[in-house]
Amino acid sequence: MLLGVQRRVNAPVAVAAARAMSAAGEHAGAWLGLGALCAVVDGRRRPQWVRATGAVLAAHATSVVLKRVVRRARPTHEGLRVHPGLAGRWGMPSSHAASTTAAAIAFAPLLGTRATFVVPPLMGLSRLVVGAHFPSDVLVGSALGAVTALGLRRIRS
Repeated sequence: MLLGVQRRVNAPVAVAAARAMSAAGEHAGAWLGLGALCAVVDGRRRPQWVRATGAVLAAHATSVVLKRVVRRARPTHEGLRVHPGLAGRWGMPSSHAASTTAAAIAFAPLLGTRATFVVPPLMGLSRLVVGAHFPSDVLVGSALGAVTALGLRRIRS
């Protein structure tokens, strides 16, 4: 499946977009930065933004710990194009998918839109296009992000 995705999504603009998304999601940087910015700008809802950003951080941190426990190597195959810039050799679960899904769920109510839910599938696809993960790594990362964000929301309620 991974090779099939790379064969179908190989236009230079698509690969460039995938690389840009991967860079933005590295160490959950874009989502942590967005949450911090919104916490500063939206003083009235600062506590909610801090909690939502905490969910992103928790999902990312949990995925990093799980990578070291599971120790599943990133994909390798003679036909696989692996783009430079991969952080670490372990792939399961995808930290990009975990933090992006957590951000989509945690930030959606604060942004007043469900449009955030288009971002996790795009991030997941980007991780396949750059050759960083097996599809199952992305699915498990997304599930982890969802469970983390929804679990923390439930605890706060």
